Amino acid sequence: MRKKLLLLLMSIFLVGMLAACGGSTTGGGNSSSGSDSGSDSGDSDTIKIGLNFELSGPVASYGSSDAEGAEFAIEEINTNGGILGKKIEVIKQDNKSETQEAVAIATRLTSQDKVLAIIGSATSGNTIAQVQIANDTKTLLLTPSGTAPNVTENEDGSINEYVFRTSYIDPFQGTVAANFALDELGVKTAAIYNDNASDYAKGLADAFRETFEAGGGTIVAEESYVAGDTDFRSTLTNIKSANPEFIFIPGYYEEVGLIVKQARELDITVPLMGADGWDSPKLVELAGAENLNNTFITNHYSSQDPDSKIQDFVKNFEEKYGKSPDSFNALGYDTVYFLADAIERAGNTDPEAIKKALEETENLELVTGTITIDEKHNPVKSATILEYKDGEQTFRTKVDP
Repeated sequence: MRKKLLLLLMSIFLVGMLAACGGSTTGGGNSSSGSDSGSDSGDSDTIKIGLNFELSGPVASYGSSDAEGAEFAIEEINTNGGILGKKIEVIKQDNKSETQEAVAIATRLTSQDKVLAIIGSATSGNTIAQVQIANDTKTLLLTPSGTAPNVTENEDGSINEYVFRTSYIDPFQGTVAANFALDELGVKTAAIYNDNASDYAKGLADAFRETFEAGGGTIVAEESYVAGDTDFRSTLTNIKSANPEFIFIPGYYEEVGLIVKQARELDITVPLMGADGWDSPKLVELAGAENLNNTFITNHYSSQDPDSKIQDFVKNFEEKYGKSPDSFNALGYDTVYFLADAIERAGNTDPEAIKKALEETENLELVTGTITIDEKHNPVKSATILEYKDGEQTFRTKVDP
């Protein structure tokens, strides 16, 4: 009996060892695959790029346009042979305009999909939410339209190593708007009306105030609102009583459209101005085409700009989508080409090499301008000023940095 029991135990032990060896071989293969970083995407026939955009929710207009422009560029690049002989594989995700969802998507794209780079989000807040993940996983993160300075630069002055953008930053827009009001419109007094819960709006307002006052102007009123508000008449009445010659309204189209409409209903006829947050077809629906007369925005480009590179882009985009591309379409498009150019110059898909190439970008001709990347990973580029005429954006002028 003892011999039989001993033989049985030995048999069980041997079977277990064989099973363990088999499991180890299979599991080891899976483990190795799972530990691949984005830099290993060069071993495949494609280069994986994730799109993390606001395709639904409050700012879907921005995210959808960014994504559309990015996909248009990717299609062009793939048709022309790809990058380094590899096609771009796109993994497109909707963060629903929510920060938590943007984080969850970034986590999946880096840990499961093993993308080389993430393009998006459209807004600063949803981009900032991904920064730590990008830095920790050494995944390149490029935002087409996140304009807050702290997307790339932290409060202590340190730079987020793997984060870049193709849009200029908020202070530049605020400075351009103030100089336009002073020099082009000739006003001496202004009011500021901004979303006090938005870093985007506050950054623009601060830069506008500083530049306007430094140029000899006077801020005669400052009022604020909160995203989601729908009745602005009380604060607009306060602004009207201060009798400004100009009102700066940095904010997003959902509130701005109603602000413009209600301001005109209160017989506020002075010029109104904002930034790229106004840029949405829905603004015209909310404000009314006539109410938008005598309003201006700083923006990243104009489809009416006679520059040949811009006109070629507009023509090709219209042929595919049957509409004129807005600035977010152009920024999404440029962001892909910004990354593609860096990969080509790096000569491989090692994130470190590509990061270095992105940092060394100089005089790269894109649709939204010729860019050189500064030490804070921001592009040095020109700004465009647009004027609304009967609901249509018209090209007013271009301002160099």
